[in-house]
Amino acid sequence: MSRRQLRLNLFIYPGGHHEAAWRYRGSAPERLLDIDYYRDLAVRAEQVTFDGVFFADGPALADNVRYASRFRLEPLTWLSALATATSRIGLIATASTTYSEPYNLARLLASLDHISHGRAGWNIVTTGAPQAARNFGLDAHPVHAERYDRAREFLEVVTRLWDSWEDEALVADQASGLFADTDLIHPIEHTGRHLSVHGPLNLPRSPQGRPVYVQAGSSEDGRGFAARYAEAVFTAHQTLADGQDFYADLKKRVAAAGRDPDQVLILPGISPFIGSTEAEARALHDEFNELTQPEYSLAMLRRVLGLDLTQEQLDGPVPLELVEREGERGNGSRFHVILGIVEREQPTVRQLLHKLAGARGHRVVTGTPEQVADQIQEWFENGAADGFNVMPPWLTGGFDLFADHVVPILRRRGLFRTAYTGTTLRDHYGLPRPRSTFSPAGSQHDT
Repeated sequence: MSRRQLRLNLFIYPGGHHEAAWRYRGSAPERLLDIDYYRDLAVRAEQVTFDGVFFADGPALADNVRYASRFRLEPLTWLSALATATSRIGLIATASTTYSEPYNLARLLASLDHISHGRAGWNIVTTGAPQAARNFGLDAHPVHAERYDRAREFLEVVTRLWDSWEDEALVADQASGLFADTDLIHPIEHTGRHLSVHGPLNLPRSPQGRPVYVQAGSSEDGRGFAARYAEAVFTAHQTLADGQDFYADLKKRVAAAGRDPDQVLILPGISPFIGSTEAEARALHDEFNELTQPEYSLAMLRRVLGLDLTQEQLDGPVPLELVEREGERGNGSRFHVILGIVEREQPTVRQLLHKLAGARGHRVVTGTPEQVADQIQEWFENGAADGFNVMPPWLTGGFDLFADHVVPILRRRGLFRTAYTGTTLRDHYGLPRPRSTFSPAGSQHDT
């Protein structure tokens, strides 16, 4: 049997994942709206045989754009452009079930899968930003449980839309004149609590059958949702023990849902500061932290923990007694990650802000290429990860360091491929192509 292999995605965040990336001397903030900048990154990631590139998104302008590069190109448009510049790497787009309509989104993602010859993935989010509501004619942002209730129904609808053309429905037989077998094209006739969609989709089934279902969110609702639907889970953990606990819990839930745990990949985020020596890497990390702006960092802490602190409090302890742990904010997975850091490490406010500046609660590692590879291997081989979302602190140099110096070590250790063996994102992830739920052997959850 061949050795289990790491799955690696490049998580592209405009400028890089450190909040001060755009200010770093090696960055290129003037290129953040230049599609060639992103094409270069996707091509580079494909050259080192990464599984996919991933782009986060949200349907509202972040309230702290004054101090950081917080705008983004629309991901499906963006990835369609990248599809024409690449041929193998997966293309994973974020789209909200709260602020999208299933028919339109099903068309967009199916189109991306056709355009890319089977490389599309969907990062399914319910959207945590309350300011999005007024962009869509709502007076208030739906609460956490309500968003997940809609998301479950949304997934059922989108799945059936993608399956509404059976694989054999497109005939295109010039001799007989039969273009499509309409007996194999099905309306879905869905009427539910949140959605009403007749169908069928106006597009034949895509190369992967369905784009890969990716989910981000580690709350109780998020875990239940992932166990039922996800094929890859993006998550954030600070310690090996926390990663192992999440990994074991989610795999157990997947099995309880009647699915194969090996067909659900757990992919934590990792943001590496790499130097030729550990001291050099730490100096690089310190240089980034010196570029942070307290106004930005304190606004982030206010948004996530509800703490309204001042710059005069930066060198004092984090006042945990003021954190409201119940209610809507307490449902968020990132809330608990940050709370765990404070309880475990007891940092000052400034130290906590520097800790979060690197990757917003994802794990930041600082060291030599060998040390970074060691940590990846430790998590991979000890039940905490099936792979990682690589989150370079700045672009493009931060990814170049990882590609040039860490990837060769992982390959020498037999942990990561040297060449693609398939053509689709499902191939790269080792996932089967699902049958249509309308086919005789199909089922609602055969992903």
